[in-house]
This record gives sequence, C-alpha cells and structure tokens, in this order.
Amino acid sequence: MNCASCPHKDCYDGKDCLDSKEEITKLYTEQDINLLKTSTSIESRYYMEKTRLEEIILFSEMMNYEKIGMAFCLGLEEESRIIHSIFKKHFKVYSVCCKVCGIDKSDFDLEKIEKNRKESMCNPIGQAWFLNKKKTDLNIIIGLCMGHDLLFTEHSHAPVTTLVVKDRILAHNPLGAVYSKYYRNKLLL
Repeated sequence: MNCASCPHKDCYDGKDCLDSKEEITKLYTEQDINLLKTSTSIESRYYMEKTRLEEIILFSEMMNYEKIGMAFCLGLEEESRIIHSIFKKHFKVYSVCCKVCGIDKSDFDLEKIEKNRKESMCNPIGQAWFLNKKKTDLNIIIGLCMGHDLLFTEHSHAPVTTLVVKDRILAHNPLGAVYSKYYRNKLLL
C-alpha cells in the first residue's frame, strides 16, 4: 500500500483497495462519528472560503466547546497573543508557553543551543498538564518543536489540532520546501 504513489486514487470514487471497509468502519466510535459529522459539514459548507483559524472557531462552536487551550512556542509569542485575542471573543481561552516551569535543560542532560549559559527546556508535558487541569475541550498547537508536539499530543486529555507548524527557515510554512524547486531538489538528492 503506497497511496502517495498511486496515480488513480480510485478510493475517491468508493474503491476499497484494502478490502477492509467493514473492519475499519467498526473502529469508529460515536464520538468519532460526531467529530466527523462536524468537520465534514464545515468542509462542505465552507470549502475554499474559510481560513484554518476560522475553521477552528466554527468547529469548536459546532461541537459546543467552551474552553480552548493554546500550547505555543515563545518564538511565536506575538502571533499567539493575537490568536488568543481572536479566540477569546468566542471561548474561554487558556494559553501556556513552551518554557512553562523554567526547567533547566541540564536537569535532563539535554543539549543546549548555547553551552555556557543556563537554558530552560521546552516543556510539552507541562503544557499538557496545565491545560488538562483547566479541562479544556480542544487544545491547539502553535509552533511547538518537532517532537515536543508529539509529547504534547500524547499527554493532552483533550483533542489536539495544529494551527501553526514550526519551520524557522520557511516562515512556519513547511510546504515551502515542497513548493520551492531549489529545496525540493536539495531534499531529493
């Protein structure tokens, strides 16, 4: 199975390439189906009309979410402040930055960017812990580092979506490496 290389995508028209439709259909819980119904209705009603930020607001309102959590990177502090003020027009919002608790990297023998100074580690488990205590309905990742996003998602009790993926080189647009002929050629060599 290698869907990325398939030239036809007959599944779009209902073909079951895995011959597993019945087995997989049974995996969906009532909660999963509710999420699907909400996200599908947004897709069908607002296709190519709403930004991701607007879709998160619509989704959360349709799901009757009241408390939104934001786990953000300090490098995106200004953007997070703006996003927070947008969300707070609709929801109770809790935000927590990546350096929460100020745990020194040396406490876990972590590599430092600058070896001769104290440096706090990113704390994705601490971010999840804080938002779990607030009993958020949905948590949003804003630029957490690769790997830190995995830990945050794993430890979050609420569903998690990503608004911003960190990419310091490409202005937080990771697909820029695919769209740029230069980067694409560099990565394919």
